Amino acid sequence: MKIIDLLNNKKLSISFEVFPPKTETTFDSVKIATEEIAKLNPAFMSVTYGAGGGTSKYTLDIAKNIKELYGVPTLAHLTCVSSSKQTIKEKIEEIHNAGITNIMALRGDIPDSMENDDRSNWDYTYAIELINELKRSGYDFCIGGACYPEVHPESKNQEEDIKRLKEKVSAGCDFLTTQMFFDNNLLYNFLYKIREAGITVPVIPGIMPITNANQVERSIKLSGSFMPQRFKSLVDKFGSYPDAMKQAGIAYATDQIIDLYANGITNVHVYSMNKPDVARIIQSNLSDILGK
Repeated sequence: MKIIDLLNNKKLSISFEVFPPKTETTFDSVKIATEEIAKLNPAFMSVTYGAGGGTSKYTLDIAKNIKELYGVPTLAHLTCVSSSKQTIKEKIEEIHNAGITNIMALRGDIPDSMENDDRSNWDYTYAIELINELKRSGYDFCIGGACYPEVHPESKNQEEDIKRLKEKVSAGCDFLTTQMFFDNNLLYNFLYKIREAGITVPVIPGIMPITNANQVERSIKLSGSFMPQRFKSLVDKFGSYPDAMKQAGIAYATDQIIDLYANGITNVHVYSMNKPDVARIIQSNLSDILGK
């Protein structure tokens, strides 16, 4: 089933993101964790792609397993920044042959080894080039793209960022998923601006439950996310107490989701970090709202 066909619901639906193992030795444990999340019967699950293609060979294995064993629609991530055109064509063929119809088309993080390269020599510099490749393949994929409520870190400003986003959507993105954010007002402002710019595809908010204090620094480094004072106070109060921090972090994420739904947003994507217990508690917190 295509993700775009799941986004017209009137009730709240929750999807989860999982990541593949970094090594073969951890494959079984990751597989078990993703299966436990699949048993929750989310709207869909996305499977990330290893930075620099490092774990890309496992992305498809995990996505196929979820889809075939549990019937959960899957979204396979595909990045292009460190790949040749031939490699990307082969990956597209593999995804098609695996029966996966949904692809999250991303440029991907630039590996440290490529940071100072002459980008004119790269086969792919932007996600739009990957989207064009997917369209040229002739396969009927549902294509997702990323968006940044707080501006892509490489954009000069939000106006430029939204302009590039509109080009990406025009190239063939069926829906967008946001980078994590911790202040819903940032999302509401972003949605207003992109709708004014003529971007009308569905936008799925991405919520990251922060369950330990160390995640805060990593999250800021990865996404540049703004941390509202309310969240900072939570970390200051509970950061040194792991169980309390986990409970408070899940409660904060749950509160974000409830506010989103109260303001008309019916699809939310949760960055689960392969933690079935976190995914399970969030669903339980929302059980009556989800209609379960």
